[in-house]
Amino acid sequence: MNLRFVLFFFFPFIFTCSGAKVPLPTSEELSILEKKYSEIESTCTERILKNSVEISSFSTRGDARLFLGNFKGARSDYEKMIELNPHLEVSHWRLGITYFYLSEFKLAARQFEIYHQFDAVDRENGIWRFMSQFQLSGLNEARKNFLRYSQDDRPPYPLLYSMFAGEISPQEVLDRIKEQGFPAEYQVRVLFHANLYIGIFLELTDDNTQRAINYLAHATANQYGRATGTYMWQVARLHHARLVRSVQKLHN
Repeated sequence: MNLRFVLFFFFPFIFTCSGAKVPLPTSEELSILEKKYSEIESTCTERILKNSVEISSFSTRGDARLFLGNFKGARSDYEKMIELNPHLEVSHWRLGITYFYLSEFKLAARQFEIYHQFDAVDRENGIWRFMSQFQLSGLNEARKNFLRYSQDDRPPYPLLYSMFAGEISPQEVLDRIKEQGFPAEYQVRVLFHANLYIGIFLELTDDNTQRAINYLAHATANQYGRATGTYMWQVARLHHARLVRSVQKLHN
């Protein structure tokens, strides 16, 4: 069974959480995604064969490969971008994500650290650096080496950053989001990010893996993410599948 089959077809498409059904993407939706990104990968490969220094082709193919679950292929393409233009290294957070999923946590931590020089506002980057350092050195060291931010950031990242710092709980994050009174459509977007990172936080810090899966399922089912196909929704979908697969392995 190859990796793409596992990522796109192996998991249940309705997730039941505390008696409530969470409608995950259907097998048809996932088949369409696989076909779409496989075609993009092939098209970019053809373009690269004709022009081996076109950075945009490596960038687009790297994204397509990551969305297909091919982290090694994505890493290769992202590193090629930097080889062609070294100035891209400082801003290449996508490369850091491939390092993380390839368990190259030291490289991942470094990539997110140098990105902080490029964007000292984006707490999402700080969360990924925390995640990488957690894998390297544990919770206390990750918090000790937290990146510091002085400027405000988009919702819900100030709340999520406080959660990773141990200052508030996941439930407090959700409660405070509700208190903000965001317009309904915008709240769906905010909750996508909240559910994704609450799920990852619980995966790292809570012994109850099912709680993490619940939140990641909500992120994967989120209508904002599914409608936009945003990069981080693809990451949420893959992370959820990865965690479910690891639990299934433990029970087989």
